[in-house]
Amino acid sequence: MSLHILPVDYQNPIHRTALVMLLDAYAQDPMGGGEALAQDVKARLCDDLAARSDAASFIAWLDDAPVGLVNCIEGYSTFKAQPLMNIHDIAVLPGHRGAGVGQALLAAAEQHAQARGCCKLTLEVLTGNTRALKSYLGFGFEPYALDPAAGQASFMQKWL
Repeated sequence: MSLHILPVDYQNPIHRTALVMLLDAYAQDPMGGGEALAQDVKARLCDDLAARSDAASFIAWLDDAPVGLVNCIEGYSTFKAQPLMNIHDIAVLPGHRGAGVGQALLAAAEQHAQARGCCKLTLEVLTGNTRALKSYLGFGFEPYALDPAAGQASFMQKWL
């Protein structure tokens, strides 16, 4: 079996179906919130991503089967005055975890970020997701801190 990572063509029906399936599987996982994506989200997601010049997605294919996904959204580092790339979602189907799929997706995101002139990659991870934490640390990610004396940054949200 051959693993390959391909950029998503948001207009390609096969890519669209795979992206929505993989993201929905992640959403239903306890580490993704445990709830399926709403039907309206599934219906508009690929078109919305296609309309954004700052979005890029990559799917991991094991032969012809989609087994993993990374969605990236470009941001901007004011401290570096350069773009940055946020890994907004990364997901691997349960039966394929621990086989290097996540690392291959991270490598694709990193290559994309470098090609775009980004100064860094960012991502968020739940502290209880120890398997993902280990994977990210192994890839070279570190907890975010400006000054160790000030502590690590916390990711927060407020729904609008």
